[in-house]
Amino acid sequence: MLDIADELHRWVGQGRDFAVATVVAVGGSAPRQPGAALAVDSGGTVIGSVSGGCVEGAVYELCQQALEDGETVQERFGYSDDDAFAIGLTCGGTIDVLVTPVLVGGRSRAVFEAALAVAARGGAAAVARVAEGPAELLGRPLLVHADGTYEGTLGGHPGLDATAAAEARAMLDGGRTGAVEIGAEGARCGRPVRLLVESSVPPPRMIVFGAIDFASALVRVGKFLGYEVTVCDARPVFATKNRFPDADEIVVDWPHRYLAATPVDARTVLCVLTHDAKFDVPLLELALKLPVAYVGAMGSRRTHEDRNARLREVGVTELELARLRSPIGLDLGARSPEETALSIAAEIVASRRGGSGRSLTGAHTPIHHDATAAATTPVARIA
Repeated sequence: MLDIADELHRWVGQGRDFAVATVVAVGGSAPRQPGAALAVDSGGTVIGSVSGGCVEGAVYELCQQALEDGETVQERFGYSDDDAFAIGLTCGGTIDVLVTPVLVGGRSRAVFEAALAVAARGGAAAVARVAEGPAELLGRPLLVHADGTYEGTLGGHPGLDATAAAEARAMLDGGRTGAVEIGAEGARCGRPVRLLVESSVPPPRMIVFGAIDFASALVRVGKFLGYEVTVCDARPVFATKNRFPDADEIVVDWPHRYLAATPVDARTVLCVLTHDAKFDVPLLELALKLPVAYVGAMGSRRTHEDRNARLREVGVTELELARLRSPIGLDLGARSPEETALSIAAEIVASRRGGSGRSLTGAHTPIHHDATAAATTPVARIA
């Protein structure tokens, strides 16, 4: 639901009734992950998607029914070999969809409104909803803030809200969306209740070092992928808004000095395009020690070998060097700045999602990688 928060927040402000269908669980090769949502207002307007088109018509009807009767429902969609014309996923996977009406004056409207407001302004919050459990609890939202405070109630046992809030906050800290199972009375055991926790966090950062023509193309691709993009270069004649109109921030400073002073986290990607030892070595010496998602550096293979030797001389360990993606990007045969930016972005996505970077044609690997498995890789928001 939070993936379409901007438009839903606008609907709330206009006083519209709507129903939102959210993917709460997937199996096999499902096209969308938990948290993906489709919403329908009382006038029949549709936004979002839960399946990329496979079951959207059936989900639309479920939303209309929820608007009419005010009831939350859950439906599973899968592939059936017995009936090729049945509504289902042609990819062979399954998705569980939770359909919740959000009505003016409704019991949970205020909580949904508060959650959408936080997400629409890019704040940090999580929404927990009962996706599997007692029918009377299904779909009720609990809004959990970054400081652990929460609004709303899931209903049921008094301990359920507190335990759900603690679990949701833990997922929010990691910027994760997914399911968690707890006891219906708030304990870790007993009758189970499955929650869908959706996290809204500020966009991840992409910091591009080196105000060169390749950087301009990479800034545009980074924005397309949802990053907040900073360009940093020590040369003021190159680091200008005119040259990088799409960047969120342009910094004139020595790269290593800026990196030491700016906040980064486990979703941050660092792209070093300067390929100049006086900039690269002190920058990478620091970057490879930080808990960021990705560190890549541009340069020829000769530049790469020389740079690695210089990094070893200043004390960078082999384990730290193993984190460095250099020469930067996947082998796409790229030549132009735009092609090179695509190559770099492809490597970032593969690192983030646990992909191999190989062609899917003839491969026997999953098309959609498990996000949990990807998170265990050395260079693992979202989101």
